[in-house]
Amino acid sequence: MAQLRDKLRGVFGFPVTPFKQDLSLDLAALEKNVDEMTQHPYCAIVAAGGTGEIYSMTAEESAEVVAVAVKATQGRMPVVAGVGYNTVIGCDMARRMEKAGADALLVMPPYYINAPEAGWIDYYKTIANATGLPLALYSRDWAAFTPDQVARLADAVPSLQIWKDGQGNIRMYQRIMAKLGDRLAWVGGLGDDCAGGYWSIGVQAYTSSISNVSAKISLAIAEAGQAKDFEKMNEILIKYVHPLYALRDKMRGYEVTVMKEMMELMGIPAGPGRPPLCAVREEHKAELARLVELYKSA
Repeated sequence: MAQLRDKLRGVFGFPVTPFKQDLSLDLAALEKNVDEMTQHPYCAIVAAGGTGEIYSMTAEESAEVVAVAVKATQGRMPVVAGVGYNTVIGCDMARRMEKAGADALLVMPPYYINAPEAGWIDYYKTIANATGLPLALYSRDWAAFTPDQVARLADAVPSLQIWKDGQGNIRMYQRIMAKLGDRLAWVGGLGDDCAGGYWSIGVQAYTSSISNVSAKISLAIAEAGQAKDFEKMNEILIKYVHPLYALRDKMRGYEVTVMKEMMELMGIPAGPGRPPLCAVREEHKAELARLVELYKSA
C-alpha cells in the first residue's frame, strides 16, 4: 500500500462517464476516452467518481464503468474506483470494484450528514474491511474533519492511504497535513482552479476535470506546482482555468455538464448528464464555444 501512496504524484485523471442520448451507459465511448487519457503521464485515474456521476448510477453500472476503465488503462497507471452511499451499498460496491480490477477505492461521505464521529469512523472502517484494497477518503461537503479526527480515523482504518480534500480550506488542510506527515498521500481535490493553494502547502497530486479536455494544461499545472513555480502556474490558471470555472459557477451541476458539452464540441464523446444535472443553457453556449477555441489553441 505504501508503494501506491508514494507514487501518486502529479495529476489524477478524472474521466466523465459517457451516456447515450437515452441515458444508458456508453461503455464504448468510455473505453475510447480512457485509452486516450491514459496515454498521458497521469499518476492515476478515478473511475465512477463525482465527475463520473457516481450518484446517478447503480452499483452494477459503477462496477461496469470501473471494469472498462481497468481494461482500457492496460496497467499504465492505477485505477481508483468510487464507492459510497451507506455501509451496505458501500461494501457491496467495494467488493464489486475489487473484482473489476480497481487498485484503490475512493470513499464518498456517508449519506447521513449528522453522524457522530464514532458512526462515520465505523462507516469508513466497515467499507475498508470489505476488501483488501487501499482507501482514499474524499473529504467533501459536510465531511470536514479536524487534524485530530483525521489522526483517529487513520489509526482506526490502517488501509487508509490517500486523503482527497474537497473543502478548499487551505488553513485546515495544512494543519491536517502537518499533524499526520507522510502517513497519507495528500491530494488536492476541489478543482483545477484551487491548484495554486494546494501546491503551496505541499500536496503531491491533484485531481483534474480539465484532464478530460486537455492533458497538456492539467499536466502543466502540476509541473509548475511541483517546481513551486507559481508565476508560471498563475499564467496557466488565469488564461485557461479561471474562464472555464467562471462559466461552471453560473449554474449548479455545470461542473459536470459544462465539461461534457465541452468534450462533445471538441470531438470527444461524453453525452448528456443524468438528472438532476441540466444541460448548458442557450445563453451560455457562446461562452462555451469561445472556451473550446481557447483550449484547442493550447
